[in-house]
Amino acid sequence: MSNESQSSGEGRREGSLEAPQRHPLAWQDPAFYDETDLFAELERVFDICHGCRRCFSLCNAFPTLFDAIDESETMELDGVPREVYWDVVDHCYLCDLCFMTKCPYVPPHEWNVDFPHLMLRAKAVKFRNGGFRARDKLLTSTDAIGKLASIPVVSQVVNAANRSEPMRDLLDKALGVHPDALLPQYHSRTLRRRLADHQPLAVAPEPAGPTTGKVALFATCYGNYNEPDIGEDLVAVFEHNRIPVRLVEKEQCCGMPKLELGDLEAVARAKEANIPELVKLIADGWDIVAPVPSCVLMFKQELPLMFPDDADVARVRDHIYDPFEYLALRHRHGLLKTDFTGSLGKVAYQVACHLRVQNIGLKTREVLSLVPDTAIDTIERCSGHDGTYAVKSEFHEVSMKIGRPVVNRVQKAGADHYSSDCPMAGHQIENGLGRDRAPEHPMTLLRKAYGI
Repeated sequence: MSNESQSSGEGRREGSLEAPQRHPLAWQDPAFYDETDLFAELERVFDICHGCRRCFSLCNAFPTLFDAIDESETMELDGVPREVYWDVVDHCYLCDLCFMTKCPYVPPHEWNVDFPHLMLRAKAVKFRNGGFRARDKLLTSTDAIGKLASIPVVSQVVNAANRSEPMRDLLDKALGVHPDALLPQYHSRTLRRRLADHQPLAVAPEPAGPTTGKVALFATCYGNYNEPDIGEDLVAVFEHNRIPVRLVEKEQCCGMPKLELGDLEAVARAKEANIPELVKLIADGWDIVAPVPSCVLMFKQELPLMFPDDADVARVRDHIYDPFEYLALRHRHGLLKTDFTGSLGKVAYQVACHLRVQNIGLKTREVLSLVPDTAIDTIERCSGHDGTYAVKSEFHEVSMKIGRPVVNRVQKAGADHYSSDCPMAGHQIENGLGRDRAPEHPMTLLRKAYGI
Protein backbone atom coordinates (compact mmCIF):
# COMPACT_ATOMS: atom_id res chain seq x y z
CA MET A 1 0.00 0.00 0.00
CA SER A 2 1.53 3.32 -1.03
CA ASN A 3 1.83 6.21 1.34
CA GLU A 4 -0.48 8.29 -0.86
CA SER A 5 -3.27 5.75 -0.67
CA GLN A 6 -2.88 5.49 3.09
CA SER A 7 -3.05 9.23 3.58
CA SER A 8 -6.18 9.61 1.50
CA GLY A 9 -8.16 6.68 2.93
CA GLU A 10 -11.19 7.26 5.14
CA GLY A 11 -9.88 4.78 7.72
CA ARG A 12 -6.62 6.71 7.77
CA ARG A 13 -8.29 9.90 8.90
CA GLU A 14 -10.52 8.40 11.56
CA GLY A 15 -8.63 5.35 12.78
CA SER A 16 -10.39 2.83 14.98
CA LEU A 17 -12.69 3.92 17.80
CA GLU A 18 -12.91 0.43 19.28
CA ALA A 19 -10.78 -0.95 22.08
CA PRO A 20 -7.43 -2.38 20.90
CA GLN A 21 -7.44 -6.13 20.33
CA ARG A 22 -4.41 -8.38 20.41
CA HIS A 23 -4.12 -11.35 18.05
CA PRO A 24 -2.38 -14.54 19.23
CA LEU A 25 1.29 -14.68 18.36
CA ALA A 26 1.83 -17.40 15.75
CA TRP A 27 5.40 -18.02 16.86
CA GLN A 28 5.24 -21.78 16.31
CA ASP A 29 4.24 -21.40 12.64
CA PRO A 30 7.27 -21.81 10.31
CA ALA A 31 6.00 -18.83 8.29
CA PHE A 32 6.61 -16.64 11.35
CA TYR A 33 10.35 -16.97 10.68
CA ASP A 34 10.19 -16.46 6.90
CA GLU A 35 12.42 -13.43 6.34
CA THR A 36 10.88 -12.48 3.00
CA ASP A 37 7.41 -12.43 4.52
CA LEU A 38 8.73 -10.56 7.56
CA PHE A 39 10.23 -7.78 5.45
CA ALA A 40 7.03 -7.45 3.43
CA GLU A 41 5.13 -6.87 6.68
CA LEU A 42 7.81 -4.51 8.01
CA GLU A 43 7.52 -2.47 4.83
CA ARG A 44 3.72 -2.37 5.06
CA VAL A 45 3.68 -1.25 8.69
CA PHE A 46 6.62 1.16 8.38
CA ASP A 47 4.82 2.85 5.48
CA ILE A 48 1.74 3.32 7.63
CA CYS A 49 3.86 4.70 10.47
CA HIS A 50 5.57 7.09 8.05
CA GLY A 51 2.20 8.51 7.01
CA CYS A 52 1.08 9.00 10.61
CA ARG A 53 4.08 9.76 12.86
CA ARG A 54 2.02 10.04 16.06
CA CYS A 55 4.56 7.89 17.93
CA PHE A 56 7.62 10.02 17.17
CA SER A 57 8.21 10.90 20.84
CA LEU A 58 7.68 7.49 22.49
CA CYS A 59 11.08 5.84 21.98
CA ASN A 60 13.95 5.90 19.50
CA ALA A 61 12.54 3.26 17.12
CA PHE A 62 10.26 5.76 15.41
CA PRO A 63 12.76 8.65 15.08
CA THR A 64 15.25 6.13 13.64
CA LEU A 65 12.70 5.18 10.98
CA PHE A 66 11.47 8.69 10.26
CA ASP A 67 14.96 10.22 10.09
CA ALA A 68 16.07 7.51 7.66
CA ILE A 69 13.08 8.25 5.44
CA ASP A 70 13.58 12.02 5.58
CA GLU A 71 17.29 11.69 4.78
CA SER A 72 16.76 9.28 1.86
CA GLU A 73 16.84 10.39 -1.77
CA THR A 74 13.13 9.68 -2.31
CA MET A 75 12.02 10.82 1.17
CA GLU A 76 9.80 7.75 1.15
CA LEU A 77 10.26 4.29 2.61
CA ASP A 78 11.51 2.91 -0.69
CA GLY A 79 14.66 5.00 -0.25
CA VAL A 80 15.59 3.42 3.09
CA PRO A 81 18.19 0.61 3.08
CA ARG A 82 17.03 -2.70 4.56
CA GLU A 83 19.74 -2.62 7.24
CA VAL A 84 18.00 0.41 8.76
CA TYR A 85 14.97 -1.81 9.36
CA TRP A 86 17.09 -3.78 11.81
CA ASP A 87 18.15 -0.55 13.55
CA VAL A 88 14.46 0.21 14.12
CA VAL A 89 13.95 -3.29 15.54
CA ASP A 90 16.92 -2.90 17.89
CA HIS A 91 15.55 0.35 19.31
CA CYS A 92 12.16 -1.17 20.14
CA TYR A 93 12.11 -2.52 23.70
CA LEU A 94 8.49 -3.70 23.62
CA CYS A 95 7.09 -1.12 26.02
CA ASP A 96 3.74 -1.53 24.17
CA LEU A 97 2.82 2.13 24.54
CA CYS A 98 2.48 2.72 20.80
CA PHE A 99 -0.09 -0.07 20.60
CA MET A 100 -2.01 0.87 23.74
CA THR A 101 -1.91 4.67 23.75
CA LYS A 102 -1.04 6.13 20.35
CA CYS A 103 -1.70 4.06 17.25
CA PRO A 104 -5.16 4.50 15.67
CA TYR A 105 -4.68 1.50 13.35
CA VAL A 106 -4.41 -1.34 15.83
CA PRO A 107 -6.84 -4.27 15.49
CA PRO A 108 -9.79 -4.29 14.93
CA HIS A 109 -8.86 -1.58 12.39
CA GLU A 110 -8.52 -3.18 8.97
CA TRP A 111 -4.85 -2.14 8.71
CA ASN A 112 -4.11 -4.42 11.65
CA VAL A 113 -1.00 -2.67 12.98
CA ASP A 114 0.64 -4.26 16.01
CA PHE A 115 4.04 -2.60 15.96
CA PRO A 116 5.43 -4.20 19.16
CA HIS A 117 4.57 -7.73 18.11
CA LEU A 118 5.95 -7.12 14.64
CA MET A 119 9.19 -6.01 16.32
CA LEU A 120 9.03 -9.12 18.49
CA ARG A 121 8.69 -11.27 15.38
CA ALA A 122 11.72 -9.54 13.85
CA LYS A 123 13.71 -10.08 17.04
CA ALA A 124 12.75 -13.77 16.97
CA VAL A 125 13.96 -14.07 13.37
CA LYS A 126 17.18 -12.27 14.27
CA PHE A 127 17.72 -14.52 17.29
CA ARG A 128 17.11 -17.69 15.29
CA ASN A 129 19.62 -16.48 12.70
CA GLY A 130 22.29 -15.86 15.35
CA GLY A 131 22.05 -12.08 15.09
CA PHE A 132 22.48 -11.23 18.78
CA ARG A 133 25.71 -10.88 20.72
CA ALA A 134 26.82 -13.10 23.58
CA ARG A 135 26.43 -9.98 25.75
CA ASP A 136 22.71 -9.86 25.00
CA LYS A 137 22.21 -13.51 25.91
CA LEU A 138 24.15 -13.02 29.12
CA LEU A 139 22.27 -9.91 30.24
CA THR A 140 18.93 -11.68 29.76
CA SER A 141 20.01 -14.75 31.75
CA THR A 142 18.78 -13.20 34.96
CA ASP A 143 18.40 -16.42 36.92
CA ALA A 144 21.93 -17.62 36.12
CA ILE A 145 23.52 -14.25 36.92
CA GLY A 146 21.49 -13.87 40.09
CA LYS A 147 22.36 -17.31 41.43
CA LEU A 148 26.05 -16.69 40.89
CA ALA A 149 26.12 -13.08 42.06
CA SER A 150 24.14 -13.82 45.23
CA ILE A 151 26.70 -16.27 46.57
CA PRO A 152 28.18 -14.77 49.78
CA VAL A 153 31.46 -12.94 49.09
CA VAL A 154 30.75 -13.14 45.34
CA SER A 155 27.98 -10.56 45.78
CA GLN A 156 30.42 -8.22 47.52
CA VAL A 157 32.94 -8.62 44.70
CA VAL A 158 30.31 -8.07 42.00
CA ASN A 159 28.89 -4.97 43.70
CA ALA A 160 32.37 -3.51 44.23
CA ALA A 161 33.28 -4.19 40.59
CA ASN A 162 30.11 -2.49 39.41
CA ARG A 163 31.16 0.63 41.33
CA SER A 164 34.78 0.55 40.14
CA GLU A 165 35.69 2.90 37.30
CA PRO A 166 38.46 0.66 35.89
CA MET A 167 36.19 -2.37 36.01
CA ARG A 168 33.37 -0.47 34.34
CA ASP A 169 35.71 0.59 31.56
CA LEU A 170 36.65 -3.05 31.15
CA LEU A 171 32.99 -4.08 31.04
CA ASP A 172 32.42 -1.46 28.38
CA LYS A 173 35.24 -2.74 26.20
CA ALA A 174 34.65 -6.46 26.78
CA LEU A 175 30.85 -6.68 26.89
CA GLY A 176 29.47 -3.37 25.72
CA VAL A 177 28.00 -2.38 29.11
CA HIS A 178 28.04 1.40 29.36
CA PRO A 179 30.27 2.73 32.18
CA ASP A 180 27.68 5.33 33.20
CA ALA A 181 24.76 2.92 33.45
CA LEU A 182 23.57 2.14 36.96
CA LEU A 183 23.84 -1.61 37.48
CA PRO A 184 21.69 -3.39 40.05
CA GLN A 185 23.15 -4.53 43.35
CA TYR A 186 23.11 -8.19 44.31
CA HIS A 187 22.28 -9.52 47.75
CA SER A 188 23.53 -12.70 49.37
CA ARG A 189 20.45 -12.50 51.60
CA THR A 190 17.99 -12.87 48.77
CA LEU A 191 14.26 -12.50 49.29
CA ARG A 192 13.79 -16.25 49.17
CA ARG A 193 16.46 -16.68 51.87
CA ARG A 194 14.94 -13.93 53.99
CA LEU A 195 11.49 -15.50 53.79
CA ALA A 196 12.62 -19.13 53.97
CA ASP A 197 11.06 -19.59 57.42
CA HIS A 198 8.14 -17.24 56.91
CA GLN A 199 4.74 -18.69 57.72
CA PRO A 200 1.57 -17.08 56.32
CA LEU A 201 -0.43 -15.02 58.76
CA ALA A 202 -2.71 -17.35 60.73
CA VAL A 203 -6.03 -15.67 59.98
CA ALA A 204 -9.05 -16.81 58.01
CA PRO A 205 -8.78 -15.15 54.57
CA GLU A 206 -11.62 -12.81 53.63
CA PRO A 207 -12.63 -13.00 49.94
CA ALA A 208 -13.50 -9.70 48.27
CA GLY A 209 -14.65 -9.42 44.67
CA PRO A 210 -12.36 -11.64 42.59
CA THR A 211 -9.73 -11.84 45.36
CA THR A 212 -9.52 -14.78 47.76
CA GLY A 213 -7.76 -12.81 50.48
CA LYS A 214 -4.59 -14.89 50.53
CA VAL A 215 -1.61 -14.35 48.27
CA ALA A 216 1.34 -16.30 46.88
CA LEU A 217 4.25 -14.01 46.07
CA PHE A 218 6.08 -14.62 42.80
CA ALA A 219 9.37 -13.05 43.90
CA THR A 220 10.75 -12.37 40.37
CA CYS A 221 14.47 -12.43 39.58
CA TYR A 222 14.88 -8.76 40.34
CA GLY A 223 12.81 -8.86 43.51
CA ASN A 224 14.71 -11.89 44.75
CA TYR A 225 18.32 -11.03 43.91
CA ASN A 226 18.47 -7.26 43.48
CA GLU A 227 15.92 -5.54 45.73
CA PRO A 228 14.61 -8.03 48.28
CA ASP A 229 13.51 -5.16 50.54
CA ILE A 230 10.55 -4.54 48.19
CA GLY A 231 9.28 -8.08 48.75
CA GLU A 232 9.68 -7.71 52.51
CA ASP A 233 7.74 -4.43 52.37
CA LEU A 234 5.00 -6.14 50.38
CA VAL A 235 4.65 -8.94 52.92
CA ALA A 236 4.50 -6.41 55.77
CA VAL A 237 1.83 -4.29 54.07
CA PHE A 238 -0.31 -7.23 53.00
CA GLU A 239 -0.17 -8.93 56.38
CA HIS A 240 -0.95 -5.62 58.09
CA ASN A 241 -4.13 -5.83 56.03
CA ARG A 242 -4.77 -9.38 57.25
CA ILE A 243 -3.82 -10.96 53.92
CA PRO A 244 -1.78 -14.14 54.46
CA VAL A 245 1.29 -14.23 52.19
CA ARG A 246 3.48 -17.14 51.18
CA LEU A 247 6.23 -17.51 48.60
CA VAL A 248 5.71 -19.46 45.42
CA GLU A 249 7.68 -22.57 46.30
CA LYS A 250 9.62 -22.85 43.03
CA GLU A 251 9.98 -20.28 40.30
CA GLN A 252 12.12 -19.30 37.34
CA CYS A 253 12.43 -16.00 35.53
CA CYS A 254 9.04 -15.03 34.09
CA GLY A 255 10.63 -14.95 30.62
CA MET A 256 10.26 -11.24 29.84
CA PRO A 257 14.02 -10.63 29.30
CA LYS A 258 14.16 -13.54 26.85
CA LEU A 259 10.99 -12.33 25.13
CA GLU A 260 12.61 -8.96 24.51
CA LEU A 261 15.61 -10.80 23.04
CA GLY A 262 13.38 -12.83 20.72
CA ASP A 263 14.35 -16.13 22.34
CA LEU A 264 10.84 -17.54 22.34
CA GLU A 265 11.93 -21.11 23.02
CA ALA A 266 13.47 -19.90 26.31
CA VAL A 267 10.18 -18.18 27.12
CA ALA A 268 8.38 -21.46 26.52
CA ARG A 269 10.76 -23.30 28.85
CA ALA A 270 10.17 -20.73 31.59
CA LYS A 271 6.44 -21.11 31.09
CA GLU A 272 6.69 -24.89 31.48
CA ALA A 273 8.52 -24.41 34.77
CA ASN A 274 6.30 -21.67 36.25
CA ILE A 275 2.74 -22.30 35.13
CA PRO A 276 2.27 -25.71 36.83
CA GLU A 277 3.51 -24.29 40.15
CA LEU A 278 1.19 -21.30 39.93
CA VAL A 279 -1.81 -23.38 38.88
CA LYS A 280 -1.38 -25.64 41.93
CA LEU A 281 -1.43 -22.60 44.20
CA ILE A 282 -4.50 -21.17 42.46
CA ALA A 283 -6.27 -24.50 42.87
CA ASP A 284 -5.57 -24.23 46.61
CA GLY A 285 -7.20 -20.82 46.74
CA TRP A 286 -4.14 -18.57 46.51
CA ASP A 287 -4.04 -15.44 44.35
CA ILE A 288 -0.70 -14.56 42.75
CA VAL A 289 1.08 -11.20 43.01
CA ALA A 290 4.47 -10.11 41.69
CA PRO A 291 6.28 -6.86 42.59
CA VAL A 292 7.62 -6.05 39.09
CA PRO A 293 5.09 -4.86 36.45
CA SER A 294 6.90 -6.55 33.55
CA CYS A 295 6.56 -9.95 35.23
CA VAL A 296 2.85 -9.46 35.85
CA LEU A 297 2.42 -8.37 32.23
CA MET A 298 4.21 -11.51 31.07
CA PHE A 299 1.59 -13.71 32.71
CA LYS A 300 -1.34 -11.41 31.98
CA GLN A 301 -0.65 -10.74 28.31
CA GLU A 302 2.36 -12.23 26.57
CA LEU A 303 2.06 -15.87 27.62
CA PRO A 304 -1.68 -15.97 26.87
CA LEU A 305 -0.94 -14.59 23.39
CA MET A 306 1.85 -17.12 22.84
CA PHE A 307 -0.24 -20.01 24.18
CA PRO A 308 -3.86 -19.03 23.45
CA ASP A 309 -5.19 -22.59 23.80
CA ASP A 310 -3.50 -23.39 27.11
CA ALA A 311 -6.14 -23.43 29.84
CA ASP A 312 -3.53 -23.30 32.61
CA VAL A 313 -1.94 -20.17 31.14
CA ALA A 314 -5.40 -18.60 31.00
CA ARG A 315 -6.05 -19.56 34.60
CA VAL A 316 -2.88 -17.84 35.78
CA ARG A 317 -3.74 -14.79 33.64
CA ASP A 318 -7.03 -14.51 35.54
CA HIS A 319 -5.51 -14.88 39.01
CA ILE A 320 -2.33 -12.79 38.91
CA TYR A 321 -2.36 -9.21 40.13
CA ASP A 322 -0.22 -6.14 40.41
CA PRO A 323 0.17 -5.58 44.18
CA PHE A 324 -1.55 -2.20 44.18
CA GLU A 325 -4.31 -3.53 41.93
CA TYR A 326 -4.89 -6.14 44.62
CA LEU A 327 -4.92 -3.61 47.44
CA ALA A 328 -7.28 -1.33 45.51
CA LEU A 329 -9.70 -4.22 45.01
CA ARG A 330 -9.61 -4.88 48.75
CA HIS A 331 -10.26 -1.20 49.45
CA ARG A 332 -13.26 -1.22 47.14
CA HIS A 333 -14.79 -3.87 49.39
CA GLY A 334 -13.90 -2.10 52.64
CA LEU A 335 -11.05 -4.43 53.58
CA LEU A 336 -8.02 -2.14 53.26
CA LYS A 337 -6.83 -0.55 56.49
CA THR A 338 -6.35 3.20 56.47
CA ASP A 339 -4.74 3.44 59.92
CA PHE A 340 -1.82 5.45 58.60
CA THR A 341 0.49 6.97 61.18
CA GLY A 342 1.95 9.73 59.02
CA SER A 343 1.80 11.51 55.70
CA LEU A 344 4.08 11.10 52.69
CA GLY A 345 3.97 14.73 51.65
CA LYS A 346 4.49 15.15 47.92
CA VAL A 347 5.39 12.10 45.82
CA ALA A 348 6.63 12.34 42.21
CA TYR A 349 5.32 9.06 40.80
CA GLN A 350 6.40 7.68 37.41
CA VAL A 351 3.91 5.16 36.02
CA ALA A 352 5.84 2.23 34.57
CA CYS A 353 5.06 1.44 30.92
CA HIS A 354 4.35 -2.24 31.60
CA LEU A 355 1.91 -1.15 34.29
CA ARG A 356 0.11 1.35 32.06
CA VAL A 357 -0.51 -1.23 29.34
CA GLN A 358 -2.17 -3.64 31.77
CA ASN A 359 -5.25 -1.38 31.56
CA ILE A 360 -5.99 -1.56 35.27
CA GLY A 361 -5.90 2.17 35.89
CA LEU A 362 -3.62 4.07 38.24
CA LYS A 363 -4.07 1.82 41.27
CA THR A 364 -0.78 2.80 42.89
CA ARG A 365 -1.79 6.45 42.85
CA GLU A 366 -5.25 5.50 44.11
CA VAL A 367 -3.89 3.66 47.14
CA LEU A 368 -1.11 6.13 48.01
CA SER A 369 -3.66 8.95 47.80
CA LEU A 370 -5.46 7.40 50.76
CA VAL A 371 -2.57 8.50 52.99
CA PRO A 372 -3.53 11.77 54.70
CA ASP A 373 -1.81 14.97 53.56
CA THR A 374 -0.24 13.19 50.60
CA ALA A 375 -0.15 14.60 47.05
CA ILE A 376 0.81 12.42 44.09
CA ASP A 377 2.38 14.12 41.06
CA THR A 378 1.78 11.49 38.37
CA ILE A 379 4.23 11.21 35.45
CA GLU A 380 2.93 9.10 32.57
CA ARG A 381 6.05 8.92 30.45
CA CYS A 382 8.64 6.22 29.75
CA SER A 383 11.90 6.22 31.70
CA GLY A 384 13.74 4.63 28.75
CA HIS A 385 15.28 1.83 30.81
CA ASP A 386 13.75 -1.50 29.70
CA GLY A 387 15.97 -3.68 31.87
CA THR A 388 18.81 -4.17 29.39
CA TYR A 389 18.43 -1.36 26.82
CA ALA A 390 19.73 1.33 29.18
CA VAL A 391 22.86 -0.59 30.19
CA LYS A 392 24.09 -1.35 26.67
CA SER A 393 26.88 0.91 25.45
CA GLU A 394 25.23 1.64 22.10
CA PHE A 395 21.86 2.58 23.63
CA HIS A 396 22.58 4.10 27.04
CA GLU A 397 22.78 7.74 25.96
CA VAL A 398 19.59 7.38 23.92
CA SER A 399 17.86 5.79 26.91
CA MET A 400 18.83 8.74 29.09
CA LYS A 401 17.46 11.13 26.48
CA ILE A 402 14.15 9.24 26.43
CA GLY A 403 13.99 9.48 30.21
CA ARG A 404 14.98 13.14 30.41
CA PRO A 405 11.37 14.48 30.47
CA VAL A 406 10.67 12.24 33.48
CA VAL A 407 13.80 13.46 35.25
CA ASN A 408 12.83 17.06 34.51
CA ARG A 409 9.36 16.48 35.96
CA VAL A 410 10.82 14.97 39.12
CA GLN A 411 13.21 17.91 39.50
CA LYS A 412 10.43 20.43 38.90
CA ALA A 413 8.10 18.70 41.39
CA GLY A 414 10.43 19.32 44.34
CA ALA A 415 8.77 16.31 45.94
CA ASP A 416 9.57 14.66 49.25
CA HIS A 417 9.86 11.29 47.47
CA TYR A 418 10.09 10.02 43.92
CA SER A 419 8.96 6.58 42.97
CA SER A 420 8.07 4.06 40.26
CA ASP A 421 6.47 0.62 40.38
CA CYS A 422 9.35 -0.53 38.16
CA PRO A 423 12.50 -0.51 40.32
CA MET A 424 14.72 -0.23 37.23
CA ALA A 425 12.81 2.83 36.04
CA GLY A 426 13.35 4.35 39.47
CA HIS A 427 17.10 3.89 39.17
CA GLN A 428 17.06 5.30 35.64
CA ILE A 429 15.56 8.45 37.13
CA GLU A 430 18.19 8.34 39.87
CA ASN A 431 20.89 8.24 37.21
CA GLY A 432 19.36 11.25 35.48
CA LEU A 433 19.29 13.12 38.78
CA GLY A 434 23.02 12.61 39.19
CA ARG A 435 22.66 9.78 41.72
CA ASP A 436 22.23 12.30 44.52
CA ARG A 437 19.03 10.74 45.79
CA ALA A 438 17.66 7.20 45.62
CA PRO A 439 14.13 6.26 44.53
CA GLU A 440 11.66 4.70 46.95
CA HIS A 441 9.34 1.98 45.72
CA PRO A 442 5.61 2.70 46.21
CA MET A 443 5.30 -0.36 48.47
CA THR A 444 8.13 0.99 50.62
CA LEU A 445 6.31 4.32 50.84
CA LEU A 446 3.07 2.62 51.81
CA ARG A 447 4.83 0.67 54.54
CA LYS A 448 6.30 3.93 55.85
CA ALA A 449 2.84 5.49 55.87
CA TYR A 450 1.53 2.59 57.94
CA GLY A 451 4.48 2.92 60.30
CA ILE A 452 5.14 -0.83 60.30
